[in-house]
Order: sequence, then C-alpha cells, then structure tokens
Amino acid sequence: MAPPQLVQLYKELQQTFISGNLPQTGVLLTRLKIALTEAGLLVPVGNPSAQDLVIARDILEVGAFWSIRTKDIPSFDRYFSQLQTFYNDFISVLPPSPREYPLRGLNLIRLLTQNRIADFHTTLESLPLRADALTANPYIAHPINLEQWLMEGSYSKVWNAREEAPAEEYKFFVDSLMGTIRNEIASCEEAAYDSLPLKDAATLLFFKTHAELVTFAQQRGWQVDLTAGKITFSKKTEEKVEIPKEKLILANLQYARELEQIV
Repeated sequence: MAPPQLVQLYKELQQTFISGNLPQTGVLLTRLKIALTEAGLLVPVGNPSAQDLVIARDILEVGAFWSIRTKDIPSFDRYFSQLQTFYNDFISVLPPSPREYPLRGLNLIRLLTQNRIADFHTTLESLPLRADALTANPYIAHPINLEQWLMEGSYSKVWNAREEAPAEEYKFFVDSLMGTIRNEIASCEEAAYDSLPLKDAATLLFFKTHAELVTFAQQRGWQVDLTAGKITFSKKTEEKVEIPKEKLILANLQYARELEQIV
C-alpha cells in the first residue's frame, strides 16, 4: 500500500490542480515525485497494487498537464515518457485513464511543432487503436488533421483548428505551430515583395490586429509606415564574392603545360 503521507499529498494535489493554483501544484508535484520514488512507484518495481499504480499514474498525468499550462515543454516530455510504463506495460492491469488520449494527442502535436514528421507517424502507428478508431477519437483526430493541413499548406485550416481544439491545452501547441507558419510565410513575403499594405500583410500572417502585426514586423526588422499603411520588407544584401579570374587562368595554363610534359 502507498504510504499515508503520499496518499494525503495526492489528494491535496488533486484539489490544488482543479483550483488552478499552478505554483502550488508545482510544489506538490516535486514532493510527490520524491514520495513516488521512495515508494517504488515512479518506476514501478516489485508487485504494486493496481490502486497504487493508479495513484502514481494520476500524479504523472497532472504533472504533464501542469507542464503544458506552465509552458514547460521539457517537463511535459519527462512526464509523458514516465507515463509510457503505465499506459503500455500495465494496460491489462489498470482501468483506462480518461486523461490518456488527451495526453497522447498533445504529444503528437508536440512532434508536429518540432517538425518531427517521421516520429509523428511512428508514434501514431504505435497507438493501440484501429485505424477507424483513431479518426473517431477527437484527441487523436485533431493532430491527424493538423498534420494533413500542414502538408497541404492549408494554413487557414490550421489557424481555425485553434478554436476547434478538443482541450484547452491543445491551443498552446497550435499557437506554437502558427508561430512557425508565420515565419515561413514572412520569408516568402520578403522574397516575393518589396512592400505590402498593412491590411494584406495582416491577412496573410493571420493577425487579427495591426498591433500584433507591428510587433511581428519589428521582430523581423521590417519598416512600418502607419501613415501610408504599408510595410516595407528588409532585403538581405547578398555578399559579392570576387573571383580571381587572372589567377585561375594562369593556374589552368600551368596545369595544361604540365599535362603536355607528362604526355
């Protein structure tokens, strides 16, 4: 059985997390990970009871969601990695967790934000669901659609997907995806145009306000003329490389003479 102190901290964690107190949730998670390690439940050893395993799984799941809400992706990676033991090795022992597929979906979107497309498909194929069940599960269907739209270049659909997110935490990763998309679009604009009207630039970059666009433009080093309502793109000057033509000609002639002597 799990130590009484661990169980008490677990109950406190549940209440604190539901209340939205993220700083205190972080404090409790740190204490609970130490307690789980001491109880042999962080990485289960021996023959722990199903009840104890459920408690450990719940704590790690709260940790994964807490990581997203505090925008700590490395922390999310660690919690999700630790959960794999509970999701995969104890699948026949533990009751299903309602948080499992929301977290699996979040992990898939995380892979998309890091442009790890091969890992995305490998992870998707390893899920213990039939193909039809994958698209029927809203938490998995969402990243599947995102990946398809990204490959198609249907960025407006990615943008709209934020409002269709099956859980609030998904919006964080969609926002991250949009950041990557905006930078790609901005690079294309710089190459294709000398300038654009503010309204057109805002539409192309999916900004709702001019203030958001101006902030982004300043980060890119663009010139913003609010009076004229225009953005001028900064062109990267190409470095001119001087080719020593005379030296190359002389070297080639010398090489040709040497070849003639050999023949």
